[in-house]
Amino acid sequence: MKTKDLQKHASSIRKKIVTMVYDAQSGHPGGSLGAADILTTLYFEEMDINEENLKTTARDRFVLSKGHISPALYAVLDEKGLLKEDLKTFRQLNSNLQGHPNMNEVPGVDMSTGSLGQGVSTAVGMAIANKLDKVPYRVYALVGDGESEEGIVWEAMMAAAHYNLDNLCVIFDQNGLQIDGNVQDVIGPLPLKEKAEAFGLHTIECNGNDFAELKAALKEARKTKGKPTAIIAHTVKGKGVSFMENNYAWHGSAPNAEQYAQAMKDLEEAA
Repeated sequence: MKTKDLQKHASSIRKKIVTMVYDAQSGHPGGSLGAADILTTLYFEEMDINEENLKTTARDRFVLSKGHISPALYAVLDEKGLLKEDLKTFRQLNSNLQGHPNMNEVPGVDMSTGSLGQGVSTAVGMAIANKLDKVPYRVYALVGDGESEEGIVWEAMMAAAHYNLDNLCVIFDQNGLQIDGNVQDVIGPLPLKEKAEAFGLHTIECNGNDFAELKAALKEARKTKGKPTAIIAHTVKGKGVSFMENNYAWHGSAPNAEQYAQAMKDLEEAA
């Protein structure tokens, strides 16, 4: 897909993210906006996933380990035409579009996530199963840099390398911020690239808001044999909305009416 088409999808996805969080007056816009380009590239360029194979295991799979950015996942599924739920019901009572994704209620959600750190372990299990079943499908997991403070992330990475899971790609969304502020000030998991290499993964560093770099990184990951790949994707938290960019206060806050109007104006001008 051409870059301009990916940009068009990403712009629409960002508008859906902001609108969902505004309508619900609840949710996590910052990380969702920052990761929008990663999910756009995965779903519209990289992964084998469509309406025909959605409810089967005969396709690539995606685990949103940082489950709180569910608006990004719901928005990309909707943009792809795979979501049958109304985005306006996000975080509403009795809605299937919960604040953290539920695989039992929403087709296209491959794992229920929310407890940080557990998504990588799940992705490792999926990748092992694919190896045992001798199927060619790949598994992708998106992990937050703040989330990587959890020890279970690294246990999973160690297992992935041990089992030579070259069908697994772990993407670190490195925006440098988490709910309490700068990631380095909380626990300090950096440097992620060197750590991933030490745990036995092939590592790639890229701009997670640049489609050309994302496509090149994912292509390299697919070509890598004998070991799993970790992509360290540097992103801007709140990408596309002027007052949200690089501001950890928007990790889990909803805009008011005036802020929503400004956000949509920013996104429209950037489209």
